[in-house]
Amino acid sequence: MTDEPTRRPVGRRGLLTGAALTAGGALAGAAALTAARHDDQGVRGAEAVPVAQVGSAVEPFHGPRQAGVATEAQAHAAFVAFDLKPGVDRAGLGRMLRLLSDDAARLTQGRPALADTEPELGLLPARLTVTFGFGPGLYRAAGVDDRRPPSVADLPPLRIDRLQPRWSGGDLLLQICADDPLTVAHAQRVLIKDSRPFAAVRWVQQGFRRAAGAEPGRTQRNLFGQLDGTANPQPGSPLETAVWVPDGPAWLRDSSTLVVRRISMNLETWDLLGRADRELAVGRRLGTGAPLTGSAEHDEPDFAALGPDGLTVIPDFSHLTRAHVTDDRLRILRRAYNYDGVPAADGTADSGLIFAAYQADITRQFLPIQRRLAERDLLNEWTTPIGSAVFAVPPGCPEGGWVGQQLLG
Repeated sequence: MTDEPTRRPVGRRGLLTGAALTAGGALAGAAALTAARHDDQGVRGAEAVPVAQVGSAVEPFHGPRQAGVATEAQAHAAFVAFDLKPGVDRAGLGRMLRLLSDDAARLTQGRPALADTEPELGLLPARLTVTFGFGPGLYRAAGVDDRRPPSVADLPPLRIDRLQPRWSGGDLLLQICADDPLTVAHAQRVLIKDSRPFAAVRWVQQGFRRAAGAEPGRTQRNLFGQLDGTANPQPGSPLETAVWVPDGPAWLRDSSTLVVRRISMNLETWDLLGRADRELAVGRRLGTGAPLTGSAEHDEPDFAALGPDGLTVIPDFSHLTRAHVTDDRLRILRRAYNYDGVPAADGTADSGLIFAAYQADITRQFLPIQRRLAERDLLNEWTTPIGSAVFAVPPGCPEGGWVGQQLLG
C-alpha cells in the first residue's frame, strides 16, 4: 500500500491544450507513451477480417495541397463549422491545428487516432479526406488578418437569399468525406472531441451522393434528378488555373477558397412540372445531361440556336445559360452533396443541396455566376439559399507538419 495519491493519466489532448503543464515533465512523458501504446495494442488484429476494396482505399493526407478538393468526390460527407472560443489566440490555434492534423492524418490512413476510444472504427479509411477551411474570424483571432485572402469575406446580400444563422458563418471548417458513412461519423466524432478546448460547433451539414461504385465516372445527380457538375474544370491546366493559387507567400501558394451554400429544394412544386418544363428550366436533357441543342452531356451548348417558334432553344432564363462560363480561369469546381432531412408531418420534404464551390478567388469567379443566377435563373422558383459560409483553404502540409503551419507557425 502506498501513500502516494492516485493520479489520473494525462492524455495527449491535455498536453496540447496546456491543461497538463502543471503535472510535471515526467508525468507528461509517461502519459504520452501510454497514449502511443494505446494506438496499436489490441486493435490491429481486426485487419485479419476480409475488407472490401472500397473500405481499404486510402487518399493521401500530406502534400503541398490539401486532399478533398480535386479528389474524386466520395459518397458521404459532413461539413462541420466551428466558432472559436473567446481568448483563443495564435498559440491556441496552433495547438488545436496540430491536434486536428495529427488525428486526421492517422484516420485517413486507416490508423486510429492517438487516443481513440473506439479504435476499431478507425481501421477502414474508405478514401477518407479531411479538408480544413479558415473563416475570416480565424485570421482575426490569430492576429494575421493581413494574410487573409481578400475574397474570403461574407458574400454580399442577394435577393434570392433567405439565410439562417444556424447554417451560416464559422471560423473553422472541417470537410470530412469518405465512401463509408460510419467512417465519416467516427472521424467527425474524433475531431469534434479534439476541438472542444478551443472551439464550439456552430453547425453540421451531412450529405450524400451515389454510393461508391454505383455509377463510376458519372456526374452526380441532385434530388431534382439533374446532373450536377457537368461544367466542372477538368484535370490538368483548366483545374490548375481555376482552383489553385499558383504563387505568392507560403501561406497562400497552393491554397484555394471555398463557398458552402445550403440550398433548400422545393420538391413538392417541382413534382408538378412536366418533363419538358423541367428541361427548359435547367437547359439540359434530364436523362443525359446534354444541352437542349446537343445529344451528349459535354456537348457545347448553342445559345443562338432557334426553334420552330422563333425562340432560342435554350432559354435565356435557364440555369445553364445563367451559369455558363467559357473562360477556364473563371470556372468553379462544384463538389456538391445532397441532403434529405426529416419530412414534415404532412410529408413535405426537407431536402436540398449542400453546394460546395472551390475556386482560386471568390470575388472573381463565384460571385459573377451567383449574381447572374440571382438575376434571372428560373430554378430560383424551386430553390432557396438558406445558408452561406466562406473559407480559405490553406495549403497542405508535409509529413510531421500540420495544416495552417505556414500561416501561424
